[in-house]
Amino acid sequence: MTSYRCPDCGTGSSVESLAWRCPDCRGPWDLDFSAAPVARESLAGRVGSLWRYEEALPLSAPAVSLGEGRTPLVPLTPTVSVKLDFLMPTLSFKDRGAVMLAELARRLAPERVIADSSGNAGTAVAAYCARAGLDCTVYVPEDTSAKKVEQIRAHGAHLELVPGDREATALAARAAADTPGTFYASHVFNPYFLHGTKTYVYELWEDLGGRLPEAIVVPVGNGTLLLGAALALAELHAHGLIAERPALIAVQAEAVSPLAAAFHAGAEELLDDSATPARPTLAEGIAIPRPPRARQILRAVRESGGTFLTVTEDQIRAAQLDLAARGLFVESTGVACWAAAGTWTDRTAVVPLCGAGLKTGLAPQVQ
Repeated sequence: MTSYRCPDCGTGSSVESLAWRCPDCRGPWDLDFSAAPVARESLAGRVGSLWRYEEALPLSAPAVSLGEGRTPLVPLTPTVSVKLDFLMPTLSFKDRGAVMLAELARRLAPERVIADSSGNAGTAVAAYCARAGLDCTVYVPEDTSAKKVEQIRAHGAHLELVPGDREATALAARAAADTPGTFYASHVFNPYFLHGTKTYVYELWEDLGGRLPEAIVVPVGNGTLLLGAALALAELHAHGLIAERPALIAVQAEAVSPLAAAFHAGAEELLDDSATPARPTLAEGIAIPRPPRARQILRAVRESGGTFLTVTEDQIRAAQLDLAARGLFVESTGVACWAAAGTWTDRTAVVPLCGAGLKTGLAPQVQ
């Protein structure tokens, strides 16, 4: 039976519980769930969304789907392809996990749903809660892109603008999450979100004919796409569907790069905050100074034989303009991996383009 489990202390809980984190060590849950193998030859004729991989998902027969998933894979260089996850219903990859959270919440029927976000996850949760008929409140930093705020409001969610940074927003939402009758649709703490983002890799595996590139490159803030990718790679390898696991290459903005600093220091946990002071960055979606799943992220990258890279603000803006010149208008966070693209020219790789450029507009000139 599927259940929550704390990866640090082993405490368990029913998935029907509204407990959003381990009550003992207060860390994020993992999910005790055994995915069944997906037979590639059985996929023809299935639904054209991420739910085509139903055997690998902890929920089935969704009522709230908006057709998320199955985004195009486009080659841009002889070795690097980009996956257009900004073509999701709410224009970001966060739909992959948000649909799982909204479907779970629909089944649990809480009094309210809350979420916190730098914008895209909140937008996705708001949209899928609207689809499910769930009361939803989204907490975002007060300086969140006006277009993202407008999108959240358009879906009918209550909006809480929180003074301060992304960390202050998360703390405000977590305080509200303890209110009785509340489902905390956290893309960080709830592992159902990761089982949604893992479909990114299942799609690559299907589209590449049962193979994967030598490297999978992902932007990392809270690490939800990277950890989902690691889940998928472990499942595909365990079922004998891939012979080797690709390296996971994690990209952070140089201005906010606590995980990169810890990785290159050989640490298993984040370093002291003073070692990597955060600065403003165009990549607002990955500007996370203390990701709760830091230990898991660092371990996943090391076990894959991958590494962490950082990119400057100049590189981020240049990458956005370069992609726009190629016909792809992507938000400034979503171009972080393309900004690092020259680093792995010796091997095949796939880069996600995670959010549409209309969400933030063109990045301002770096002074």
